[in-house]
Order: sequence, then C-alpha cells, then structure tokens
Amino acid sequence: MTAQTTIQPVILCGGAGTRLWPLSRTGFPKQFLCLTGQESLYQQAVRRVTALETDALIPAQPLIVTGEEHRFLALEQLREIDVTSGQLLLEPAGRNTAPALTLAALAACADGDDPILVVTPADQSVTDSAAFTSSLHTAIRQAQEGGIVMLGVVPRCPETGYGYIQTQAPCSAPTAQPVVSFVEKPDLATAQCYLDAGTYYWNAGLFVLKASVWLQAIETFRPDIFHPVKKSWDGRVNDHSAPFIRPERDHFTTVPAESIDYAVMERCLGGGISVHMVPLEAGWGDLGAWDAVWTTLPKDDEGNAQFGDVLTTASHNNLVHATHRLVSLVGVKNLVVVETADAVLVADKTQAQNVKDIVNRLHHHNRDEQILHRKVYRPWGWYDTTDSGERFKVKRIHVKPGASLSLQRHHHRAEHWVVVKGTAEVTTGDKINLLTENQSSYIPLGALHRLKNPGMVPLEIIEVQSGHALREDDIVRLDDEYKRHK
Repeated sequence: MTAQTTIQPVILCGGAGTRLWPLSRTGFPKQFLCLTGQESLYQQAVRRVTALETDALIPAQPLIVTGEEHRFLALEQLREIDVTSGQLLLEPAGRNTAPALTLAALAACADGDDPILVVTPADQSVTDSAAFTSSLHTAIRQAQEGGIVMLGVVPRCPETGYGYIQTQAPCSAPTAQPVVSFVEKPDLATAQCYLDAGTYYWNAGLFVLKASVWLQAIETFRPDIFHPVKKSWDGRVNDHSAPFIRPERDHFTTVPAESIDYAVMERCLGGGISVHMVPLEAGWGDLGAWDAVWTTLPKDDEGNAQFGDVLTTASHNNLVHATHRLVSLVGVKNLVVVETADAVLVADKTQAQNVKDIVNRLHHHNRDEQILHRKVYRPWGWYDTTDSGERFKVKRIHVKPGASLSLQRHHHRAEHWVVVKGTAEVTTGDKINLLTENQSSYIPLGALHRLKNPGMVPLEIIEVQSGHALREDDIVRLDDEYKRHK
C-alpha cells in the first residue's frame, strides 16, 4: 500500500433481529440497540470501518444501506458520533444482502471511481478493535490484487449456528489463504471435526473487494439481480435536504431476495474470480439471540450479566436487562429476563432462539409490541405514550431545538397540549402563538395545526388526546419538512 488507496466503507443496515425481542422491534431493530456499551452496534460498526486511515489509505464517507422506515434513526445515530458526511442508500424494499451490496457498489462507482469496498453488517460486536483493523489492512492489501477477500473468524468452539469457510491450509495473521469451499451450519459432530481440522472459520459476512469486482461478479452469476438493480439505481432520486438516495421502486421490487453468499460467493469457486480469506481474532460476536448477548457481556461472580436496576440472590448464569423498573431474581439460573416499558420476556437461556416464535404470534395478532416501543423516535424528537384508556391517550412529547412537526390535522381526535419545558410555537388554523412553561393550547378535532420548537433548548409537552379513534394513522400531513408520506 505505497500509493494512496481509496477505501469505501459500506454498512449493511437491514434486518429486524426478532430473536432480541422485546428490546428489538420492527421500528427499532437490533443494530440500533446499545447492547455491549454506550454506543449502538450500528455506531460501533461505523467507527470500526471509518478508522482505517493511514498514510496510504483514505476512507471515503460511509455508505449506509438501510430501509426507508429507519432512515431518520440511522441518520440521528450517525450525528451522535459526529459522522456528518455519510450517505444513506434507502432500499425501496428488503431484498437481502446481494442487492444491497450491488446498490452500494454502483454508488461507489458513480463518479468513475473504483474504490475498495469494506463491507460489514451493522449488527455485530468486536471487542478488540486493533486486531480487527489489522485484519482489515491485510484484506485490503489482498483485494488490491483483485478478487474477493473475506474475514473468517477463528472458531472458539464447535459452533452450529454459523456457516463456515474452508481454506486451503491453516491460516494465521497477517496472511490470506485461498478459499476451498463454503459449508452450511453443521451439526455438533461435524462442527467439532471442523474445529479439529484447523482449516474452517466462521463466516462473519465481512467482505473486502473492489467495487468493479463485485459488479462483474453479480452481473456474471446473477444477471437477474444486477440488471433490475442497475435500472433502479439509474432512476434514483437524491434528497437535497438530507443525505438520502432513493433508488427507483418499481424495478427494485422485482429483484430476487438473495444473500451475498448464495448469489456470488459459492459460484466464484471455479468460476474465474479468486476468493481469499484473512483470519480474524478480535472478540467477534454475532449477537443473534439473547444467549449470545450473555456470552459477550461482563459478568459478576455468579455468572450473571446485568443491565439496569437489578438485584439477584442465589442466582447463577442469568442475563437480566431492566429498562424501567427494578428487576429481582431469587434462586434461579440460566434465564434471560428482559424488561421494557410495555413487555417482559422470561426465557430459558437454552431456548433463546425461539423468541422469534413469540414475535410471530404478536405479528399474527396485530400487536403493537412487535412493531414499536412505548417510546417512539421521530426525526423531530420522540414521544412516549404514558397512559391510555377508553377515548383518551396521554403522551410525553420531546421536540429537538429548531425542529418542527408536520402541518397536519386529525379526523377522529382533539388534542390538548401543556408545555412543561422550553418554548412552543403552536399553529392552530391561521393563528400562531408562543407558549412557555405551564401554558397550554387546545387543538379542536379537524383543525389544521403544527408544533415547533423555536428555542435553543429541548421542548417537552404533555399531550392529551380525546376521541373515539386514537390511532397513529389518523394524521393527514399537509406540509412536512422530512418529506414523509401525506
């Protein structure tokens, strides 16, 4: 790496993480959760792949591939870690990782460049950042010679939950070995054989390759993916008020849903595109279920991993996550206990993978607990539904300085707003009033209205809704600076 090389970080930020319910919800998936520190998994992933700069390596602004419904959450979490120049590619529909990477490669080549893509999922944990960076530098050197390079996790046990990468010979850092085969999740006996062989590594879904190499591979092996994604990219629309790029919807929704491994990697072996692997020993974790989270977290002398207000006695090897209330455990072991404002999970740690069955039942019964938390984040701030009953609902609403809700009306409810902190600019019909603490405003049913924070400090109000239908879809937006659907 004597000459300067442009590196394009790519964060694949899709997925729901249903097995981490009730913390993970459809509207707040696991990559945005703080599970192993003060930053979310997504924020940690961004930091890892943007910290590659050396005299010879120049990281570009990160490309985040995510969905329309998570765009403001992803953008806000970037701002929280002072990353202000990233671009968000908004998939019109979820189509797995191969179409997502194709969008990213097309974006990276849009100005005629051909950078090296450093591709990572947004929902993994790494405890040794220096070792991770070292392995990536080795992979980047290999990728400069062409072909595809993967990072394979050195297995710590005979794991049956991951796919494996087989290399030509045992591989030790800082070297790369040719890949011989990809194998599916094995049974325990087979996994033990892989561990004993010393040539099998966990497939972490971490890739390093030139953008042109990926585009060549996907067009060669899966033209049914490449061509509609290319048409979708060609029809893209850039949002000039935010770093959002929206590919065209109609062509993208015809794309088959396929992973990078199935679409390309398995076809490369013997298909004219070289594949190498660099070993990774960096405390990597997938955090696919609560038992994996327990394995990653620090523990007390009794083997309990705890978060929040927790008291335990005569209890061993439990994971306890308390969000709002004191959670106490007495005389139990090997449990997962997760408490949130609107749901509590108690599970045998060995059955943690089956939490998805509860999520499926919630979905079948149209329960809100599968979709959103009680506290819901919006581009202007957040709201927390603190109480509800027949014909009423109470919300605590937090509006960021300078932010504004949409100009809107409701067909089925009236609202009463009480300011408890900051200054509110309230539009009702053709009138605009400024309200300060302890002042209030009444919004009649059907009235055109808007709430804005004109001040330099956060605005908080208590909203009391009354009416016969208090659904979130009872909003008719007439004007919205965030360009949400009317």
